Order: sequence, then structure tokens, then C-alpha cells
Amino acid sequence: MCGICGVVFPKRAARRVNEAALVRMRDVLRHRGPDDSGLFIEEGVGLGHRRLSIVDVAAGHQPMANEDGSLQIVYNGEVYNHADYRVELEARGHRYRTRCDTETIIHLYEEHGADCVRFLRGMFAFAIWDRNKRELFLARDRLGVKPLYYFCADDGSLAFASEIKSLFESGLVKPEINFAALPDYLANHAPSGEETLFRGVRRLLPGHTLLWRDGRIETQKYWEVDFAPCEDLARRKDEDLIAEWAELFRTSVRLRLMADVPLGMFLSGGIDSSAIAAVMSEMVDEPIKTFSVAFKEREANELHYARLIAERFKTDHHEVIVAPEQFFAALPDLIWHEDEPIAHPSSIALYFVSALAEQHVKVVLTGEGSDELLAGYGRYRKTVANLALARRYHRSVPKFLREAIKRRVESLPVRSRTRQKLARTFLCLPAEIESIYFDNFAVFPRAMQSELLAEPTKEAIGTLDPYSEIRRLLAETKAESLLHRLLYADIKTYLHELLMKQDQMSMAASIESRVPFLDYLLVEFTARLPERLKLRGWTTKYVLRRSMKGILPEEILSRRKVGFPVPVGRWLRASFRHIVDEYVLSERALGRGLFAPDFVRRLVAEHAAGANHEERLWALVNFEIWQRRFFDGEEVKIDRRIPIEAMALSAE
Repeated sequence: MCGICGVVFPKRAARRVNEAALVRMRDVLRHRGPDDSGLFIEEGVGLGHRRLSIVDVAAGHQPMANEDGSLQIVYNGEVYNHADYRVELEARGHRYRTRCDTETIIHLYEEHGADCVRFLRGMFAFAIWDRNKRELFLARDRLGVKPLYYFCADDGSLAFASEIKSLFESGLVKPEINFAALPDYLANHAPSGEETLFRGVRRLLPGHTLLWRDGRIETQKYWEVDFAPCEDLARRKDEDLIAEWAELFRTSVRLRLMADVPLGMFLSGGIDSSAIAAVMSEMVDEPIKTFSVAFKEREANELHYARLIAERFKTDHHEVIVAPEQFFAALPDLIWHEDEPIAHPSSIALYFVSALAEQHVKVVLTGEGSDELLAGYGRYRKTVANLALARRYHRSVPKFLREAIKRRVESLPVRSRTRQKLARTFLCLPAEIESIYFDNFAVFPRAMQSELLAEPTKEAIGTLDPYSEIRRLLAETKAESLLHRLLYADIKTYLHELLMKQDQMSMAASIESRVPFLDYLLVEFTARLPERLKLRGWTTKYVLRRSMKGILPEEILSRRKVGFPVPVGRWLRASFRHIVDEYVLSERALGRGLFAPDFVRRLVAEHAAGANHEERLWALVNFEIWQRRFFDGEEVKIDRRIPIEAMALSAE
């Protein structure tokens, strides 16, 4: 795994690359590649690279050139099928100097140009400079496992990098809030689509390429996940489809064992990581090194399940227990690593388990992607059921009676669990996806954002529509069923944010993470599977559970989805209330004028009194720390940090 960056200027700009700035761009990414570094500079272009050596450790220095030096590449990722093309490429006259996948990419580009990406099976983000054509080609893997950001200046100059902070070192762009992306962040944990929270900074979308030619850019989509109904698969027996899915999954795991360095896996004890452990254990000779994380609080400690799997497959198991003091002490630095506010508190735990794993291995396998492919989240089945019942309810029950039922629900005590549950169903919500899905699962839904945002902020934003990108995705997919439309949109948005969390938190500890559930051939097959093999009644991930029957313990197979519990709401209500006081309620925080003070104070008071505003307070705390780091230039410190060595425990 690596960090890449670069700048390119059009001829008319007559600008030379500032080597010192390029070095700063490269070295701010040192955590992504502590093993090696390199630069390439010639007229109008500069490329930088930091390397975490995984394959052909001794060779593989980047930037790397083709045989005649006309092409230069900087590359981040792993292409698992690169050796499949080597014989053919050598037969066509290409000369290899290493065993690295980097060379295969550059030779495929020589042969196929932009279509080279269609041959690559893996995770990648790379840039190729063509000296003869004076073109810069950027590409990103199909699912967006590896990040790639860019900024295009008014004069056509372009800067790109694996992380946003690197772009700021280029001198082409300064950090400014992108108000247009703020509603999306407040509702959906993070901006969707190309936008980031920094004005002018974009991400190259998954499955896309970008071609820069003398100040002009053109982006192209080269891959799409297709949820269109497949009659052939619908007619086949479940047993046959499950067997084929299981074989694709096994192949994906096997491919991701490619490495010349030690590797292991993150083990949560859920069905996803347990399935990887089961398959992986059959393919390696030594015990798998597994790593788990939990918090001291009982409700946030599920190590029992991880230990169950570790014992079942005789892994070399390691654990880390995180105290709330450590959690909050790490938060400011991890926001810097993330570049944007951290969407999910579980990201902090991911960093700590990555830091633990880094003491033993350089590569880990993780379970991201299964929920979005196989309908693992409860919100899918709730939304499908809610919308179906809502339409029948509105057709068959008179309006006066519906309004009376709604008033009865709203008359229940505010803290009543019955009221809280019923208020999020068809009994109280309009029969439309905006209310039953978008608003129902938003951090700050539309009505609440109208109260939260100060008037100047609303004016800067313009139209307050936090769901425009998700709505567009739901409309563009070829999927016919509601469930498949929701999965398609989440693969493009929610999953993308989870992958950025996975990448940036693991790379903060200089460790590479690989995601077997997101092999693109497995994804394509899974997308076309009938719904009955994903969500069957109330059973989620049906094909995965069936394929693991008799392999995983029944306790794991029947375990309900719980996510990764982090008791941050309780912490912010009690012993860490001072964090809310400083980063949400302080004169400095409210004085920025972005949010309405009265609403913010009421939100905090309600949470202190027992209401659950955990996600909302988390978003506001993160947003303020993010501003202090990137706009105020402040080294934010919360309490003290405890060395990772003091926390590592062994389950042996």
C-alpha cells in the first residue's frame, strides 16, 4: 500500500514544479508508505510516491518508468491477477525488471491505453504521465477501495493525491468549507458523490478514469454494478447458486493472500470476518494471526464471539481493549488522517486494532462490503416493509382515522420506547421514500437541519437538499425492486465512506487492508442474484449463511447484526461531557456562526436528560475539531494519549 501525489501544469501556464512543495506533498503521506519514497520531475509535471513494500520488497521503487522512459507511473494498491498477463506482455516485447504489479499496469497501458483498467482485478489508484502526448491519466478501482482526490485550478493546473491534506501542500488550493456539501454530511455521515467538505477538492469516483490534457479534464466511467433482473439466475436452484457464490468467495480470499510479507485479519466475531477466517484457515499453513478490538464497557465488548472463532480455527489471536480516555485522545489526530470529520465512532477502534496488528503483520483482510451486497443492515428490511405497509394503509384507512392514530402515538411520553418506534413507521410518516428511508435514518433529517443551520449558512448553501445524490442514484439504476435500488445507492455512497474509513485508519498505522467481499467478479455475481438469496423474510445475508452452514458455529450463523458498539453517547452525557462543552457549546464553536445556538443548546440539554442524540453530537464535535485542525491550524489535544504497547493484550 502506498501514497501517491502529483501536479501538472498546462503549457500556457509556463510554470515549473516546485520541488520543495512536491516533497511536502509526498512526505505528508509518509504514514502510507514508510519504507521508500521517490520523485519524478520534468517540465510542467511532478510525481511523488511513498511506498509500503508488500510485493517484491527489494525492487519496485516508484515513480516507475516503462522501457524507454516515455511513461511514468505512481501507483497505490494491489492487482492480484497481474502475473496472468506477464507471459503475454513479455511475448509482445515488454521487458520486466521486477515482480511488481506496477510494471504490468504500465505495460497494459502501453498496449490498451485507458482500457487497461478493465484487465485489473484488485484495488488501485494510479497516475500515468505520458511524456510524448503530455497527458496525465488517473484511474481508480471499481469499488473505490483506494482513495484518489484532485483539484483543478482555474488555469488548468491539476493536483492529485491519495489524501486531501497532500493537495494543500501543493500551493494550488487552500482549505475552505464547501457549503454545498454540508447538508449531505449532516444527514448522511459524509458527502456523497464527487464532493468533499473542502471547496474545489473532488474525489475521482470509483470505477472512473480521468484524463488531463493541457488544462482540460475528461472523466469516464468504465465499470458499473448491475442489479438488473437476471432470468437465468432466477430459474436456477438455490443450491447451485450458493455453491457458485461460495467458490467465487473462496477465490477472492485466496487472491488476497498474495504478499511477500506477513499477513493476518481483523476478527470481529460477526459472520463476515468469521467467514473469511474459515476460508483463509484452509489456505495457509501457519495459524492465522487475528486481531480484535473492544471497549471496557460491557455493552461494547463482544470479544466472546471473536474468541469463539479464534478457538474454532486455532488462530494466533490478539486483542486490544480501548478506554474512553484513549478513544478521545486519539480523535484529533485521526480526524487529521481522515481529512474530513470522522463519520463513525467505530473508526477510532479500527485505528487501535490496526496499530496492534502493525506490530505483527503488514497486511490484513477485513469484512467490509458484505452488508451492502447482501442486505445486512436492518434498515433495508424495515424500509421495504414500511413502504409496502404504508401504501396499503393509506389506501384502506380513511384520512381522519390515520390522523387520529398519529395523534395518539404523538401523545405518548417523549421518552417512551413505544412512541420512538412507532413514530418511525408508516403510522406516522408519509408513504414516500424521502420520509421513510432518507429522513428516517439520517443523522440530521431535513426538518432538523432547517433548525440547526444559521441563516447565513442557509444562504451560503442555497437549496437545502441533502438527498439529491442518493435520489439520483436510485433513479439511474436498472434495478427494479426497492431492495436492489437501496443496495445500489449504498454501494455508491455509504460503502464508499466505510472504505475510506478502512483505508485511512489502517494507513494511519501503516498497514494495508484488503476486502475479499469486494472482488468485482464476486460483486457482479452477487448483484444479479435473486433477492431471496440476500434477504429472505427476516434473514439477512442468506447466501453467506447457507454457504457457511456446518463450517461456522451456529451461534455465529444465527447472530443478529449489531454493528460495532461504541458507547460514545453515554460518554458524552457523563464523564466526557466537557468535550461537548468545548467543541459544541463553547463561545468559540458557536461563534463561528454556522449553527443556530438555541437549537444546539436544546439538543445538548435533551441528550443530557436522556434523549438519544449520540450521532448528532458526534457529528458536531467532529466538525468543530476538523475546523480547528484544517482551518485554524491548531494542534488539538484531548486529555493524554496512552501508548499502544500498554493496551495490547493476548488471548492466549
